[in-house]
Amino acid sequence: LRSLPLSASAVKFEDCQRSREVGFVSSDPSFSVRPDGSVYTEQEVANLSEPIQFMVTARGLHDPHIWETTVKLALAGHLHPLPLTKIGFEEMLSRVWESQPRVIKFSRRHQRGSSANSLRRQKRDWVIPPINVPENSRGPFPHMLVRIRSDQDKDVGIRYSITGAGADQPPSGIYNIDPISGNMFVTQPLDREERASFHLRAHAVDMNGNKVENPIDLYIYVIDMNDNRPEFQNQVYNGSVAEGSKPGSSVMQVTATDSDDSTTANGMVRYRILSQTPHSPIPNMFTINSETGDIVTVAAGLDREKVSQYTIIVQATDMEGNLNFGLSNTATALISITDINDNPPELTVRTFSGEVPENKVNVVVTNLTVVDRDQPHSPNWNAVYRIVSGDPSGHFTIRTNPITNEGMLTVVKPVDFEMNRAFMLTVVVSNQAHLASGIQSSLQSTAGVTISVQDVNEPPVFPVNPKTIRFEEGVPAGTTLTVFAAQDPDHFIHQIVRYSKLSDPANWLKINRTNGQITTMALLDRESMYVKNNMYEATFLAYDNGSPQASGTGTLQIYLIDVNDNAPVLIPKEAQICERARPNSRINITASDADAEPNVGPFVFELPSFPASIRRNWTISRLSGDYAQLRLRIPYLEAGVYVIPVIVSDSGNPPLSNRSMIRIKVCPCDNNGDCSATGAVAAAGLGTGAIIAILICIIILLKGMVLLFVVWMKRREKERQAKPLLIDPEDDVRDNILKYDEEGGGEEDQDYDLSQLQQPESLDHIISKPTGVRRVDERPVIAESQYPVRPSMPHPGDIGDFINDGLRAADNDPTAPPYDSLLVFDYEGSGSTAGSVSSLNSTSSGDQDYDYLNDWGPRFKKLADLYGGGEDD
Repeated sequence: LRSLPLSASAVKFEDCQRSREVGFVSSDPSFSVRPDGSVYTEQEVANLSEPIQFMVTARGLHDPHIWETTVKLALAGHLHPLPLTKIGFEEMLSRVWESQPRVIKFSRRHQRGSSANSLRRQKRDWVIPPINVPENSRGPFPHMLVRIRSDQDKDVGIRYSITGAGADQPPSGIYNIDPISGNMFVTQPLDREERASFHLRAHAVDMNGNKVENPIDLYIYVIDMNDNRPEFQNQVYNGSVAEGSKPGSSVMQVTATDSDDSTTANGMVRYRILSQTPHSPIPNMFTINSETGDIVTVAAGLDREKVSQYTIIVQATDMEGNLNFGLSNTATALISITDINDNPPELTVRTFSGEVPENKVNVVVTNLTVVDRDQPHSPNWNAVYRIVSGDPSGHFTIRTNPITNEGMLTVVKPVDFEMNRAFMLTVVVSNQAHLASGIQSSLQSTAGVTISVQDVNEPPVFPVNPKTIRFEEGVPAGTTLTVFAAQDPDHFIHQIVRYSKLSDPANWLKINRTNGQITTMALLDRESMYVKNNMYEATFLAYDNGSPQASGTGTLQIYLIDVNDNAPVLIPKEAQICERARPNSRINITASDADAEPNVGPFVFELPSFPASIRRNWTISRLSGDYAQLRLRIPYLEAGVYVIPVIVSDSGNPPLSNRSMIRIKVCPCDNNGDCSATGAVAAAGLGTGAIIAILICIIILLKGMVLLFVVWMKRREKERQAKPLLIDPEDDVRDNILKYDEEGGGEEDQDYDLSQLQQPESLDHIISKPTGVRRVDERPVIAESQYPVRPSMPHPGDIGDFINDGLRAADNDPTAPPYDSLLVFDYEGSGSTAGSVSSLNSTSSGDQDYDYLNDWGPRFKKLADLYGGGEDD
């Protein structure tokens, strides 16, 4: 009978009218009661002579009361359940605990004896039932669960203990046992969501700690209560479904979890839809699978153009969805209706019109407006325009405006009013995406477009542009070359075309302004710098008299045929050769001709017959058509420079000849055939006598320069002796070596009064002095005289004149202080603590003789006049 249901007549509590709203708990772990009241076996049940009896407790989902009954099971017969009686929640918990086995004894093992009279059947061991403890109990605590005892407690003193998680291991302290009485207690409320079961072991030892009984296993199960609401994984779910979907189309799935026991009704979640917004087209467009949470459509009629999003409120309820006993929670499901191409684009009018000027491109003729109710800026909405008829030459195209979805009819190839005055186009509009299945194109997806071409004044056109003509160079001025006429495309308007010259680099041509006839004004020269690859180009302008005036340009290309009008020129112009004829002593010559084939080479080189010395000394031998060799005919020719005429003729018809000169330096050569340095000089035209004459002139010139230098030195010495110096020549330091390594007498020589050098803060004390009183060591405050600029470094011979000029300037300047004009210092203080030097009086009695100053010369005349009482007194 393992895991099999019992007899069908014994599986239902018939007094329960709403059995799916009741939870059952069995006190015997060998049996379990399902939420629907079915009783099942959990393990093998032996053939017992007595019925098995256990208690079943029933509790409503949201009812604080419980019901209980006793169940008796036998291997045969039927169950007769007793009527349920209603009791309170506290009493239910008390009865659940009281229904536990009150005393648990240690198992005893009886072995069969060895003697014959002791042979008997072994007694069946106790099956220790699990201990059931409801979660969230309100106490009081500690609450007794069971009593553990040993059969030997009457003989010896026993001490009881429990071990395991919840007792002496984390979480410790939840269970304890009285060591003497063996009463086991729970000390606090339990939470099944934290821990659903405990496995403990009970021990019995004597007073000395010796084991008396083998340990027994205690299994404690926490009975689940519906104390947790279902929780959605998200508060807002987003899903989508295409418009026009058939009923049963999957939309999305919502999921809620319940922390309670999922094997009982407490953790069994059921879903339902509470509301739908909006209620279009019907209030119940969607349904939800109550067990899986899958949301599907239940009706047709989803249209994004009418309703683009639905808001669904979904409720999750435990206790298998029982609204009376279960706990509930809600979440929001947002269902977006995705677009399909179920609306073809429609043009707003059946006929469009526009105008376009001729010869214009990239011009928008008209805008084609369209209406599409599908999702904007999506492939279902984006319009694609096509021209199906009326434009065989491809003058027009239609581009889609990505913002407005309008079709821009644009000219991509110029139209000509004289050929087509109007166009009648047929256009069709569609979407980038194909229409949904079953959707037909609209008649309004096709429209006609009328385009009128506007006539404009077109410029004259040269039929052949550029126009190429061929002429021989050298045609005289006034020659008519061609008629370069233009045509006016405006056939329906009579207009006059006039011509003018636009570009003529060499100014060779002119054009008749009425008929376009081209004539020459100068000689055409193929060798001109303006001719490239025998081609000369000129540009002309043709314009009409329309309004506004229009003009066109044409290019005339003149291919100039070469004539033999340029004589060849000898190359090179200079060369050198050894004075003695040697096998390798020869000059290679060629010619250059500005003409083209066949008026150039092969060239003919020859020496003139006059003077006769040319052909006597030189000879020319032909190497190829363009090259020849010039060499000495005689064994030796004196070194020098020779100008040799050579006649060069081309191969034109008739040929042209040119007498060219080549300058040849004849020089002595070394063993390698190269001109030596002496020979090069000689070859330059200077003989030995000329070189000696030049050297003599150089020597004479050097002697003259030396003589002039000696005369100048003697004259200077005389001037120095005739003009005495102011000082003794022995004391003159200009020609002496001075010694500057003396560094003073030490610190005692440097005790200076620096207060005399301070800058004054103002000049009031000077300006306020009375007239006539003046410090000679202070800077005057009146305007000073401007002296003429003198050279800062006078010539040493003019030192006397320099001193006289300075003395004269000091005498004539009333503002100058009476100190040497060669030592003029800037203002350096606001006053002197020593007072003015004018306060110092001479101690002389006045009888001192200063006449000896007159003997010092004219330079001390002023000093002698001041102290000697001379003629200036």
